[in-house]
Amino acid sequence: VQLVESGGGLVQAGGSLRLSCAASRRTFSRYNMGWFRRAPGKELEFVAAITGSGEQTYYADSVKGRFTISRDNAKNTVSLQLNSLKPEDTAVYYCAAGGTVFDGRGSSYAYWGQGTQVTVSS
Repeated sequence: VQLVESGGGLVQAGGSLRLSCAASRRTFSRYNMGWFRRAPGKELEFVAAITGSGEQTYYADSVKGRFTISRDNAKNTVSLQLNSLKPEDTAVYYCAAGGTVFDGRGSSYAYWGQGTQVTVSS
């Protein structure tokens, strides 16, 4: 599965962005999808995940209530709506596709995109 993220950019604190991830495979709906981020000098951090059907979602406490993950299986895309952004949300955001285990561990996702930069200014 090839994954390509888009939608990153520079935004002021309190603003919004929408990240998108396009997948190459027709069997896209079989994959749980996740968003992770890596801030400068920090470890990879789980952000949000969604099951293949889209029926279940899972969020990190740090983004709950501000970010929303969704997917469109007809278009092979998964999106992450980022609202009420904070400077600490600044990071490279990665889209990932996984298999049967639905959780926030990076090891549960076999395929990764190249990432898109989100920068939030104070």
